[in-house]
Amino acid sequence: MKILQICNKSPYPPIEGGPIAMNNITCGLLKTGHHVKVLAINSPKYFIETEQINPDYIKKTNYESVFIDTNIKIYKAFFNLFSDKSYNIERFISNDFHDKIKIILSSAEFDIVQIESVYVAPYISTIRKYSNAKIILRTHNIENIIWRRLADNCRNSLKKTYLKHLSRKLKNYENNVFENVDGIAAITKNDERYIIENGCSKPVVTIPVGIVQFEFNEINVQREFPGFFHLGSMNWMPNQEGIKWLLDNVWNKIVAEYPDSVLYLAGRSMPEWLLKYKKQGVIIIGEVENAYDFMKSKSLMLVPLLSGSGMRVKIIEGMACENTIISTSIGAEGINCTNGKNILIADTPDEFVKQMKKCINNPSLCKNIGSKAQNLIKTQYNNDIIINKLINFYKELLHPLQ
Repeated sequence: MKILQICNKSPYPPIEGGPIAMNNITCGLLKTGHHVKVLAINSPKYFIETEQINPDYIKKTNYESVFIDTNIKIYKAFFNLFSDKSYNIERFISNDFHDKIKIILSSAEFDIVQIESVYVAPYISTIRKYSNAKIILRTHNIENIIWRRLADNCRNSLKKTYLKHLSRKLKNYENNVFENVDGIAAITKNDERYIIENGCSKPVVTIPVGIVQFEFNEINVQREFPGFFHLGSMNWMPNQEGIKWLLDNVWNKIVAEYPDSVLYLAGRSMPEWLLKYKKQGVIIIGEVENAYDFMKSKSLMLVPLLSGSGMRVKIIEGMACENTIISTSIGAEGINCTNGKNILIADTPDEFVKQMKKCINNPSLCKNIGSKAQNLIKTQYNNDIIINKLINFYKELLHPLQ
């Protein structure tokens, strides 16, 4: 099959959740002998220089990108309040990107066009005009749920009202998109259920994030214990919200009882307030050179998400690295894990403190949970298995049973 993968950001280099999820699909499809062309939006928030991309990747995927200024413009955001359109989506619309799609589809035929997230959905009409390919929407999140949860947790009444406004518009937009594609590859079973329950009549399948087999390599490094850490892109609002909650409500209680404890905060785009943050035992790492090496050097991953949707790729990666994960229920959504077996769930500050203390006092428990977590990833989130499921979904759409 020939597949055009249109991405809301560059899948390469795969240095955060979305790009990792997209890149693993790209590589999996190439590995199974299919042809994949990648077209990506290059934005200020996630800007990738051509020099950062492996030449072999460019050659294999015929990679191209188009710059779109997706920065928030205050005056446009204000006037959008009086429109029925979603400003979250409007920021991703570009005539140059429409033109690039037109050129690509006019010069080559594709069986499948996979659009990565609803942020690429404004280009569906252009795809329809210049191609007979089946259009697959890959939902990395249910976007309106993220904004609704951010609104629910917001204490500022004005900001809360605005976030709810964004959520409502996104929900209407997403529901319309669901009906305008030929099929939907949801990232979690929860998202698949949401899409169907909201009236979608199109075929939906769950295609979670897969982990490539080489990433299960035996771990021989000496781990720091307890070595608490958080790793994630810090320009994503739910990550900032969760870390602030953890620092304000949990960490003081841990260092009061275990003064030698250390919490490492790592990830891209560390905000200024965290770079200046001073608190006992908190070390701001920032962006790490190799996420797997970093995770394998520590023991306990904290995922204090209070909002969000979809599937947390860093939890999947942490499990592959045999880390013990302590997460909120929202953070662990969409992952087929079991509290107390291969993950530890905590939804309140007291529960988080309790789980962290349990780990500090019982290293063997952590080792057991980490081992079972890795086994879960090997058996249910192996990229080869997931890619085969996606290919079968493509085939069913291209050749439906009569």
